[in-house]
Parts: sequence; C-alpha cells; structure tokens
Amino acid sequence: MSKEFNAFAMAQRQFDAVADKLQLDEGIRELLRWPQREFHFTIPVRMDDGKVRVFKGFRVQHNDARGPAKGGIRFHPQETVDTVRALATWMTWKCAVVDIPLGGGKGGVICDPHDLSPREQEALCRGWVRQVARNVGPVQDVPAPDVMTNPQHMVWIMDEYEKLAGGHYPGFITGKPVEVGGSLGRTEATGYGVIYTVREALKRAGIPVKGVKASIQGFGNVAQYAAKKLIELGGLVVAVACWDNNDHAAYTFRKADGIDVDFLLSITDRFGTIDKAKAGKAGYEVLAADAWLEQEVTILIPAALENQVTGDNVQRIHKQVKIVAEGANGPTTPEADAVLKQRGVYVIPDFLCNAGGVTCSYFEQVQCNTNFFWPKDEVLQRLDQKMTNAFNAVADLAQSGGEYMRDAAYMIAIQRVATACHLRGWA
Repeated sequence: MSKEFNAFAMAQRQFDAVADKLQLDEGIRELLRWPQREFHFTIPVRMDDGKVRVFKGFRVQHNDARGPAKGGIRFHPQETVDTVRALATWMTWKCAVVDIPLGGGKGGVICDPHDLSPREQEALCRGWVRQVARNVGPVQDVPAPDVMTNPQHMVWIMDEYEKLAGGHYPGFITGKPVEVGGSLGRTEATGYGVIYTVREALKRAGIPVKGVKASIQGFGNVAQYAAKKLIELGGLVVAVACWDNNDHAAYTFRKADGIDVDFLLSITDRFGTIDKAKAGKAGYEVLAADAWLEQEVTILIPAALENQVTGDNVQRIHKQVKIVAEGANGPTTPEADAVLKQRGVYVIPDFLCNAGGVTCSYFEQVQCNTNFFWPKDEVLQRLDQKMTNAFNAVADLAQSGGEYMRDAAYMIAIQRVATACHLRGWA
C-alpha cells in the first residue's frame, strides 16, 4: 500500500464533492466529515513462548443517527487509524444507501494472523472486546468479520462480551457460525450481492449475462462467491489475482476458458491465497500481480483492498471493459475514478456494490434479536430484493439527473443520514 495514500482523506474528498451538490449547510457538513467517536487502545497478549506482546487496536464509530454503528474488525499488519476512519465512514453511507437502520463503524488490530497461533488469536480477540465492551453492544455498535477475521474470531469476541455483560447477546455481533446464532446465507452474501448489482447493470446495458467475461482481484470470501454466482448465471471468470501462499507475492491466475472455482478453492488457504505451483500444473497462466487489470473482459471486480485502481494504473484497463464492480472498500482512487468516468465505464460504487454483507448482517441481527431464524432461500431472496431495489434507486437517479453512479449513490446515502441528524436536532 502506498505510504502517500490516505483512505480517510479520500473518503472526505468524496463526501465534500457530494455535499456541494446537495448544498449541505456547514454544521451538517462538519458533523458528517468526522467520526463521532474513536477508541484507540493497546491489547497485551501472552504469546505461546511465554512473552507478552502488545498490539494496537481501534474502534471508530462514524455516525449512529440512523441506528447502532455497524462494521467489521480487520486484522492487518498495515492497519492504520485513517483506514479504519474511512471504512467507518463508508459503512455509514453503505447502510444508508441500502436503507437499513444502522450507522457506520469499523475496527482493527495491527497484526498479521498468519504469524499467530489459534490460541494467540483467541487471546487477541478477547483482549480487543475487553477494551471496548462499555461502548459496543446490540443497541450501540455491532461488529462483524472483515479482512483476515472469520466466524471463529466472532464467536470468541461474543463469548467474551457475554461474560462481561452477564447474559446472552447473540445480536451483539454478526458473521457468526450458524450453530451459535449466525444466519444462513451470510457466507455468500457479499459476493452474491456484488453479482446481483452486476446482473442489473448488464440488464441496463443490454448485455446478456451468458458468456460475459470477468476478471477479479482477490480470492477471499467476496471474490470466491462473486465468481461462483457469476458462473452460475452463465458468465465466465477468466482471471483472479491474489497472493501465493508459499512465497508471499501477488500473482494473476488466468485461464482463457474460465477458472474452476472449486479447484482453486482446493489449493487455497484460509486467507484466500492460492498455491502458485499447483495452479501452474493445472494449466493456469501465472501472470504479474496487476495483469488482472489488463484482461480483455467486460467486467472488472476489484475485491481485495483499498487503493488498487489508481491514477498510475487505470490506463492499463482494457478498452473492452464496460463495468467496474467494486467488491472491495475504496479500491478506486478519485484520480482513477475521473478516468473511468471520462471513458464511460459504468462503475458500481463500493458502498452499494458490496453492501450484501452488511445487509445480511442486519438480517442476522434481526434474527438473533427475535430468536427466530429464516431458511437460506428466504435470506437470499430478501438479499436479492434489497440489493436490486437499492441498485435501481441509484441507477434511476444517475440516469434522470445525469449523475455519475458514485455521486448518485452518495447523494441518496448522505441525504438520508443528514435528514436523520436534522430530525434528531443534531445539526
């Protein structure tokens, strides 16, 4: 990640541009440009060798005017508070654009779980929630998994919270295993949601799904299920880019007649990294990390980390690309965005495109709080309906008002949050 890149500065730039369009007054602008509250803390963990190591953690609550803060917890060695601030901000807009009654939050720990044993990871999870237990909960702030965290981490966090709170609160955290209050369909939700929006964008462009080609950056949960759903609908994924789990370098794995998701999953570790040697033996071309950008496809799906499509590499995108579906948070910088806009590429913005995860997390929270759980088909049907309605509301505004898709999505989301703040008398 570039040292010069600041995700929060980018989030504020995006907000400022739309605040101008909406003619927001200064009070509400200042309120929405900054998180309402932040928690910075240290987490001491006794390691397996008996030594104590101190990790730095964060929880940022951007805005809760529409409901409890909602957002994942990331474990990443390059985590920064500005990244967490940006992600919390985007979560506010994400919840608002799909019209669910939640606000935006995000958490993180500076660590590399690759280097931690399961016992050390458990201690880190329990230590994280002990530091914020008074400021999170089912009616305050509801965490979830994010980069390099998983359902097991969520169970450890929930268990520690319940010990501290003295009761059962399964609605405190989402992304849990089904056996302890998780929702059916949650694993697939973000990736499927990406493709629900892609399907609707293809309809509007008059492009059939059958035979359409895509290239994906990432092969974690979001990318895996996006690939599965697109292939299920008749499309082809010809390339995925991710880390190799032996030499810790990034590559693009390409197969002209379409990847086999199940095979790649069989040679992928729990962090979404593919074994390069095994892929090569199976006939996959192993290309440079950025080669996913250059593929002759209709759809690009950045589904890894922020700051991946930039002013430096956006010109490498093939002229055939018609749709960029942002499965990741903040993958496209404003400089690259301007180029895509000029080229007429249809961008499905991150906080709309990948909102399937938080939408299903909301469903999980509702099910936990009512102690009544829905069958998987019902969860996915509700998810499809919610994502389709949100996409079409944004697309209709973009079309009728001559707005760029990202601006239209921001206009809907920011106006909803601003209205809630005004009604509460905050600004």
